[in-house]
Amino acid sequence: MQNSAGLFISFEGIDGAGKSTHIEAVAQAFEAQGHSVTRTREPGGTPLAETLRQLVLNDAMDALTESLLVFAARRDHIQRVIAPALAQGRVVLCDRFTDATFAYQGAGRGFDLQVLQTLEQWVQSPSHDTQALLQPHLTIWFDLPPVVAAARLVSARVPDKFESQPVAFFEAVAGGYAARCAQDPARFARINADQSPQAVREQVMAALCAKAYLSGAPGT
Repeated sequence: MQNSAGLFISFEGIDGAGKSTHIEAVAQAFEAQGHSVTRTREPGGTPLAETLRQLVLNDAMDALTESLLVFAARRDHIQRVIAPALAQGRVVLCDRFTDATFAYQGAGRGFDLQVLQTLEQWVQSPSHDTQALLQPHLTIWFDLPPVVAAARLVSARVPDKFESQPVAFFEAVAGGYAARCAQDPARFARINADQSPQAVREQVMAALCAKAYLSGAPGT
């Protein structure tokens, strides 16, 4: 799957990092250069996964139940949206993917990382083969100090159960993202999200150009 004709890019960061603001600009840049784009998100992206998303974001449950629901949603999402889009040669832009599970359920909630790794292999590989594990070709990580993210969330919509967590939770989540980046640095583009939206966008576009996914992207 990793060698499919399409391009898979995920966008990661703690709540309040502002990643969602830039996904549409990236989509427009790809479309302007003739690419077909699929925009999607996790948990979510299919009717079943969106139903599971509402449970994960709003209902009280232990970390294992939460992780199982997230990976169940991911499995349906991969089978129904991501894998077919990549097979068609499309650019898939996903607001969060498995790195978020390791950051939120693993680092944030303190859940067993080995169990998450097992679930990752089950869900993202057709034969539990780590060499065939579906991962993004590029992960754009919006790195933002948790205290800054918390200040941004104060004026946001009614928070879900994750957005309403204390700063210490987001510090742990940020550490989880840093750990994933350290494990696979070639896949990650770290973006300093504690800047103006324009400066952040320029960094994002520069990262895409550096990988030769875009050439002379608009807005850079």
